[in-house]
Amino acid sequence: SGRMALQVQDSQQQSFSASFELQGRPDRGTLLIFNPLGSIIARLQWTPSQATLQQGERITESESLPALITQMTGSDIPVAALFDWLQGKATTVSGWQTDLSRIADGRLRAERYSPPPEASLRIVLDQEAR
Repeated sequence: SGRMALQVQDSQQQSFSASFELQGRPDRGTLLIFNPLGSIIARLQWTPSQATLQQGERITESESLPALITQMTGSDIPVAALFDWLQGKATTVSGWQTDLSRIADGRLRAERYSPPPEASLRIVLDQEAR
């Protein structure tokens, strides 16, 4: 758990910043996104065959976890690699470059340069999550 910030360099210059809690494994898990007051604004759950995004009363189901992540944040985030990155494992993902030099301090930075649009992901983990 911690805070994440995602900036997408598209025509709208989208920016997404929120607290989060990630649970599970790359093939089966839950990502909760919280507003500044601590209320859940999005719940993303996935299994090997399906993903579900709940935002308030709206529920969207898909066979594609990346499609729902893009719908929620404006950019695809490689979930399987994210689990590794948060554990300090430098898993390579095509189009992404990661900086794990401060992971011991609970800080992670990843940049997507391909495919467009470019995106920048920054994560700061909570003290108790480390």
